[in-house]
Amino acid sequence: MMGRLKRIISVVFSLLLVICTLCSCRLPYFDDTRTQGEKKYPEFITIDVFDVQSNTRGIQRGWFAKLVRDKFNMQLNIIAPNKEEHGNAIFESMRASGNIGDIIFIGADDGNLRELVREGLILDMTDYIDGSENLLKYEDQIRLTSANSDAEGLFAIPSEISSNTKVGEADFSEPTNAPSIRWDLYRELGYPEVNTLEDILPVLSGMQENAGKSDSGDDVYAFSLFSDWDGGIMQNAGAITSLYGYDVLGFVLMNPETGEMESIADENSAYFRALNFFFEANAMGLVDPDSPYQSYDKVASKYRDGAVLYSFWPWMGQSLYNSETRLREGKGFASLRIKDASYVTWGNDPGGKQSFCMMIGKNTKDPQRMVDFANWLFSKEGIECSGSPTGDFRGPEGLTWEMTEDGPKFTEFGIKAFIDMEENLEVPEEYGGGLWSQGVSALNFKPVDVQDSDENGVPYRYQLWDDYATRSKTVVYSDWSKLYGTDKEPIAYFKEQDMLTIIPGVEWGGFVYPEYLQTIEDQCRQTIVDHSWKMIFASSRAEYDLLKKELISTLDKLGFDQVLEHNMKAAKEKQLLFDAAFKGDT
Repeated sequence: MMGRLKRIISVVFSLLLVICTLCSCRLPYFDDTRTQGEKKYPEFITIDVFDVQSNTRGIQRGWFAKLVRDKFNMQLNIIAPNKEEHGNAIFESMRASGNIGDIIFIGADDGNLRELVREGLILDMTDYIDGSENLLKYEDQIRLTSANSDAEGLFAIPSEISSNTKVGEADFSEPTNAPSIRWDLYRELGYPEVNTLEDILPVLSGMQENAGKSDSGDDVYAFSLFSDWDGGIMQNAGAITSLYGYDVLGFVLMNPETGEMESIADENSAYFRALNFFFEANAMGLVDPDSPYQSYDKVASKYRDGAVLYSFWPWMGQSLYNSETRLREGKGFASLRIKDASYVTWGNDPGGKQSFCMMIGKNTKDPQRMVDFANWLFSKEGIECSGSPTGDFRGPEGLTWEMTEDGPKFTEFGIKAFIDMEENLEVPEEYGGGLWSQGVSALNFKPVDVQDSDENGVPYRYQLWDDYATRSKTVVYSDWSKLYGTDKEPIAYFKEQDMLTIIPGVEWGGFVYPEYLQTIEDQCRQTIVDHSWKMIFASSRAEYDLLKKELISTLDKLGFDQVLEHNMKAAKEKQLLFDAAFKGDT
């Protein structure tokens, strides 16, 4: 009798094992080694992420990849038009196929969202967002952005949502745009005064002469340009116009504070001044000859190597070069005062940036998982871990930082990652292994504004911490303060000197070209970008002048004035929003 009972128990137990194996369940006394993602989403998937601002393509690797896999049992395949020679053609090809990815990071303005929704390419998240507590905090911003679709539904999640509703600079330490130079080499020259843009060229020439070679023994240049951010104009030239208060809308340069507007193709435009500036710099041997052929990533590596002396944006040179070791040696980038300049800096945007949004592809196989991922990106953990490589977000708690009685502090690893900026810093296996820099999120998506804090009042950006301020007091910064006679941060100093132009965050849906104008715009865009590069590298003043004349003439024949008229109308509409923001009406 006992033998028969044992056989019955054995059979029942075996059946339970089979059933549990088939159903992916576990008996109570077995260790469940599955991740949170494997429990909630049994099927492992690879999703396509189309991202217009990513500077990395292919499968996301490293510590951020492990986070995503552990939480969602999936990996990200990044499709980055920035990294492709014909990025726009790839987008149009995917669009024609009816699938532009499981997740899409792109602008919702300028008719983009309207067209994508009309073509049935974007998911309405309404039926999937219940229970997404992080996204629901920003439901108003999502609805406002989704209104650009001219359809009922929740289609787009804006980026960089600010909790600050006042008109004012969103940046806290440095302006978005300012000339940032190798301060140690500037000091060697005796701090020559720079009254206007062109005055900086002989200064940079002296700095380049004194610089010698880079850390790896390569040639050093004042400027190293790149083309993969070019759009309607050559982007690096546009960055120079931003030193004088200009923002670009189509082919119009506009100053939101003064209301001044001009065509980039005006004979004496700020854009042509920027091209002439680079032409003269190249004639002096100050421009890296690799510039026409290199990407942002390549240029970034040159900053790390000490091979570039001028940074278009303070965040670039400082984040890539200013390690604690170099700063202790008195080396580093700092912002320069050009006396007649007015540096563009972005303002607070409580509605979020509609120019860069997150959307879900209509044809994704697992829409709920995609919305859950979006919800996580707006969680405390998602925000601190998904900032851009140069966004100075604090990274995973426990790995890069920890909370103490005296506030947030860097861990030993965090010091190596953010202060020493060690290039070959290995991440512990428990966090995914690999190099820290290679594991940073490739999404280049900042869910909230850089000055925002978590629910405990801890800033997401580590540069706002006392621990960072204590560690970053160096020769470079004290020298900068002494020269300009201030104890304020650069952005506060420039504001005091009336050298800032703030672009307020306004709810602007952009503009759409009529079909007949879109073709003309495309041709004008390519003509402007191609000629801009040729003009900079012209072999003589005569060739430069000829190319400029040829550019203006070609634009005239293409029908540029029709596009410009459309741009000017849109610029005037946007200026009304800026005016209202400055008056406190929005």
